[in-house]
Amino acid sequence: QLQLVESGGGLVQPGGSLKLSCTASGFTLSNYAIAWFRQAPGKAREGVSVISSSGSHTRYAASVKGRFAISRDNTKNTVHLQMNNLNPEDTGVYLCAAVRDYYGYYSDFDGGSWGQGTQVTVSS
Repeated sequence: QLQLVESGGGLVQPGGSLKLSCTASGFTLSNYAIAWFRQAPGKAREGVSVISSSGSHTRYAASVKGRFAISRDNTKNTVHLQMNNLNPEDTGVYLCAAVRDYYGYYSDFDGGSWGQGTQVTVSS
């Protein structure tokens, strides 16, 4: 059974930082490209970042580039999203998804495996 579990969300003040984790079970994460998405009430789901199965290639949404960093530790079956300089527009449920490919566009994850999400709230 393929399973992804997100953790690390919470409440943070503007300008603060959070580090999210996505941990896989039931499969070997090193064979999968991983993406982070987020969704807030009244907004469409948007892709945040993608990392290739090897970790050698990454992509970021323009709104987070320079503030967020995606990384992976395949020995621990875990992908991280370090989020710095957070602002209220970053608020939402953050979800990770996996596809058994080296790399992919955000749309490629529609048929992949998804976690349940972790809530990130940026507010003063």
